[in-house]
Amino acid sequence: MSLALLDCVPLLEAVEQLAGRYRSVPQSRLQRAAAAGLAVARELSFEAQRLEHPDHPLRVMPDHGMFVIGDQVAVSGHDLAAALAVRPDRQDVLDRALRRVAQAAAEL
Repeated sequence: MSLALLDCVPLLEAVEQLAGRYRSVPQSRLQRAAAAGLAVARELSFEAQRLEHPDHPLRVMPDHGMFVIGDQVAVSGHDLAAALAVRPDRQDVLDRALRRVAQAAAEL
């Protein structure tokens, strides 16, 4: 039996790039963009949780302030990629996550 894997490298690259942008923007811009960044991180986290534990209630990623938004985006994106890697049947989730990260990057 062969195990097909979903190629999540594009998601990993996209979340790392977005996380880097959040880490490097000036504070004034970060203040305006922090809520949107946290929303993206939470969406990615929710998707990962739904895949990993579909019968459990979703846990909300806490708001630890604007200076950790980049880290939260990276962690939640990596969690989702790990959950998706063994779910080749969920290309739809990967595509949705890629669109959402691209949208966030365009708005930053």
